[in-house]
Amino acid sequence: MSDKLPRMDYRQHRRARRLVHECCNYDEGNCLLLDDGEPCVCAQSISLSLMCRWFRVAVLPLDGELAAALLYRGSRKRCAVCGAAFVPKSNRGKYCPDCAARVRRRKEAERQRKRYHLSTHLGAVKPL
Repeated sequence: MSDKLPRMDYRQHRRARRLVHECCNYDEGNCLLLDDGEPCVCAQSISLSLMCRWFRVAVLPLDGELAAALLYRGSRKRCAVCGAAFVPKSNRGKYCPDCAARVRRRKEAERQRKRYHLSTHLGAVKPL
């Protein structure tokens, strides 16, 4: 079973440990799901693999770059603007969600500027 679990390097492990505190089952270092009368240490906070299914489904998507690096290793891409790892929604995805909005606004502004320039300069000579 441990062969199928995604393994983390040290930096990813540190980021995941910070996320563990966001889990609704985390209680001062203990896991409420594993509690059977006596406190049990949260397995995700001490492991270098993604052991906890709840963490994988509910908490890990809070950090999109870490989730892309661990869960979607084969299908992730790098953003053309910032270089962050992300999972594209289609095979043509080129930008992460944060950069996609900025690039779309910039291209729309260029398109409108060009359209305005062509419509207001009626006396301009068309290129041959």
